[in-house]
Amino acid sequence: MGKVAILTDSNSGITQAQSKELGVKVIPMPFFIDGEQYFEDINLTQEEFYEKLKQDADISTSQPSIGEMQDAFDELLKEYDELVYIPMSSGLSGTCQTATMVADDYDGKVQVVNNQRISVTMRQSVLDAKELAKRGKSAAEIKEILEKHKMESSIYITLDTLKYLKKGGRITPAAAAIGTMLKLNPVLQIQGEKLDAFAKARGKASAKKIMLKAMQDDLDTRFAEFAKDGKMHMEVAYSGNPEEAEEWAALVKETFPQFDFHMDPLSLSVACHIGHGALAIATSVYLPELD
Repeated sequence: MGKVAILTDSNSGITQAQSKELGVKVIPMPFFIDGEQYFEDINLTQEEFYEKLKQDADISTSQPSIGEMQDAFDELLKEYDELVYIPMSSGLSGTCQTATMVADDYDGKVQVVNNQRISVTMRQSVLDAKELAKRGKSAAEIKEILEKHKMESSIYITLDTLKYLKKGGRITPAAAAIGTMLKLNPVLQIQGEKLDAFAKARGKASAKKIMLKAMQDDLDTRFAEFAKDGKMHMEVAYSGNPEEAEEWAALVKETFPQFDFHMDPLSLSVACHIGHGALAIATSVYLPELD
């Protein structure tokens, strides 16, 4: 069986340093800040990003260029026989569609996975792909397995501010004004495709209760078959608020002690649209193919 490389991008939350430890390659996501281009974890740190956000800089997300993708593919194929590329969900970015188009020129050696993940759930897909490759699966088999289980994950996020949803046109200025006046903390969800509204909470404590209940409901229904055997990954993510996130992580671990646990900062591509101070809870299934 040929050697299979695993490629992802910085939306997975995997840093350049961590990528070397894990034996995977990470393409840094590009950003434009006040007209200047930056690359996540290359010349743009989490701290710098939130400082620029606080200064109300004009920040927009972009996707890796076709040339950057080709360079990454070509570099890996010098050492490996084929590769699996896991970009962020096609519902949140055009990267997956672009990568699929580029991959067509590689005679099946490049398999692009559209498994509808982002942040901590996307990271788990990368780890799963790495383990599947280690067990001798081909790039095409890894793609098939990850896409087969693509809807078996769930994310709930609460925000500190509606400013960035308003800025991105996801809510109207009037709705943002009313929400701010009433001190509402929206709870959003990602169930595969897109970032959608889930609930409105009066304050963050209430939002946390809503998210924990929503996750428990998912474990009791959508994921019951896996959850009863403890075969779920439980995850937490946050945007620029590590101390608050540590408290949230402790509460999540206390509520769901039967599952393994991981916490990461949110991908900056998501943080760009929701702002500083977000907290998220996420879960994804253990792949039956790795039992």
